[in-house]
Amino acid sequence: MLNDDYTPMDFVVELLIEFFHHSDETAVQLMMDIHQKGAAICGIYPKDIAESKVMQVETYCRKHGHPLCCQYERDDT
Repeated sequence: MLNDDYTPMDFVVELLIEFFHHSDETAVQLMMDIHQKGAAICGIYPKDIAESKVMQVETYCRKHGHPLCCQYERDDT
């Protein structure tokens, strides 16, 4: 998940709980990482699930008027 200057922090926490099933505490920590570092890994999934989560999160964000972007990256390790 990528930081932006517009999406409220509490909305990001909501996304992390709803779509990535993080606890409240973990979601807050990840949100702070996104805010301070510019991005954070929200989860590790097979490619098709990662693509689906990106689409779900971005659709939800646009529906609620937020420009937050989410992306997936391949792990070559």
